[in-house]
Amino acid sequence: MATEVKIDGLVDLHKLLQELPAKIEGNVLRGGVRAGTKVFLDRAKSLVPVNSGKLRDSIKIRTRSRKGVVSASLVAGGGKAFYGHMVEFGTAQHFIKPKNRKSLFFAGLLREVVDHPGAQSKPFMRPAFDGGSTEAVNAMAEYIRQRLPKEFKKIGK
Repeated sequence: MATEVKIDGLVDLHKLLQELPAKIEGNVLRGGVRAGTKVFLDRAKSLVPVNSGKLRDSIKIRTRSRKGVVSASLVAGGGKAFYGHMVEFGTAQHFIKPKNRKSLFFAGLLREVVDHPGAQSKPFMRPAFDGGSTEAVNAMAEYIRQRLPKEFKKIGK
């Protein structure tokens, strides 16, 4: 399902940004993209299942600027919250076997294999992106609207 967002004034914004030095232009754009992505970050953190503090803390924004194109990613999991994808998408029924031993100590019993019933999906990232694009674009626009006059003042325009 594609979402279409119409943004007015991009031509004017592009002209203004061309007057700034490239480094400042990149910083303003990166900050704007980050502000827009923060809307999704806040929504995703609020949707994480209750008992997943480590998972909630693992959700981060990563920005990147390459050849004048600024992009941002919202990532979850990694480190102590390696299970982020399992919460988002769920897991199928599977067997758990020991790697380096003959048996597992599970629920007070020694077992050679544990039959795990799987886990139901509890999406938090996908719903965070559903319907939040307008709010994200507004956050980005507000950031740029506040930052541009400061940058022009610094360079004397």
